[in-house]
Amino acid sequence: MAEVLALIDYGAGNLHSVANALKAAGAEGVRVTADPDVVRAADRIVLPGVGSFKACAEGLRAIPHMEEALAERVLVGAAPFLGICVGMQLLATRGVEHGITPGLGWIAGEVHRIERTDPAIKIPHMGWNDVALAPHAPAGELIEPGEAYFLHSYHFAPEDGHAVAAMTDHGGGLVAAVARDNVVGVQFHPEKSQAYGLALLARFLEWKP
Repeated sequence: MAEVLALIDYGAGNLHSVANALKAAGAEGVRVTADPDVVRAADRIVLPGVGSFKACAEGLRAIPHMEEALAERVLVGAAPFLGICVGMQLLATRGVEHGITPGLGWIAGEVHRIERTDPAIKIPHMGWNDVALAPHAPAGELIEPGEAYFLHSYHFAPEDGHAVAAMTDHGGGLVAAVARDNVVGVQFHPEKSQAYGLALLARFLEWKP
């Protein structure tokens, strides 16, 4: 029987592209859902995110009991979890875009605007860039070095450097991936990262943290 993978629909993700990429990577039981009961029964969970931290956090919390269902299945039930772009940023304690907004708080830290340290550096950080593994990276079997597609103006700064799984460089170091136990988040878009992204999603489908 195929595993059920819950792809969370909260009005803030490129769901069609992510679902297609997951299927191309080998997923058979993708359920695009806003139903907390589906989340509670899922084998794996993917939380996408496009737009502002504030809008995404509010969209997720607008679904009754969704935040509780995610915590129950991921933090208590230990289901493998992947956050993509703002879905990764929502793991933080809070974001500061358009005012201070609480995140899920699963990995302590804040989401700040990328600082322009060089006039030649463009914001948003958009396009292909290197993904370099952090020393002793958590979830090192899942995140591999390579090149991925990024599109963001804000970045996640974890309090504990041990939560950083990978980095990229855009006028200075930016966190490209975070991880803790069965929770992984990537700042880049696997669904737009061609072979590198599909390989990452394929590994996530087999990942047993």
